[in-house]
Amino acid sequence: MLGGGGVDGTIHRAAGPELLEECRLLGGCKTGEAKITKGYRLKTKHVIHTVGPVWHGGKSNEPEQLASCYRRSLEIAAANDLSSIAFPCISTGAYGYPPEAAAEIGVNTVREFIETGASLKELIFCCFSEQDFQLYQRVLSEPAV
Repeated sequence: MLGGGGVDGTIHRAAGPELLEECRLLGGCKTGEAKITKGYRLKTKHVIHTVGPVWHGGKSNEPEQLASCYRRSLEIAAANDLSSIAFPCISTGAYGYPPEAAAEIGVNTVREFIETGASLKELIFCCFSEQDFQLYQRVLSEPAV
């Protein structure tokens, strides 16, 4: 949430210094949790920040924590009457989460949330690479688990 590397850094650079100022007031964010801020210089009105787990072989509750990132973000979007949300491939960069496992968790958690009757009209999985795009296409085409 403090504008480090990866997606977080990119969002902070595009949103401007006001985003960092607001994030500092939020008191951090625990792994698996999410918080919302204004979008500032971004085209979006809000940014939902979440902290994904660092991969430790899957034996430290990483799957549950990753699912919680998606679930809490979706809950915050619904609570704020947002009509759309976009997710990067959470934790698959510097945090080392295996992309295929992460995609399956993200897609399945989103599907479960949509089944609750959520009012979101648009949900986007943002893919950094062609390989990520193909992975998400495959996972999205598979039947729900």
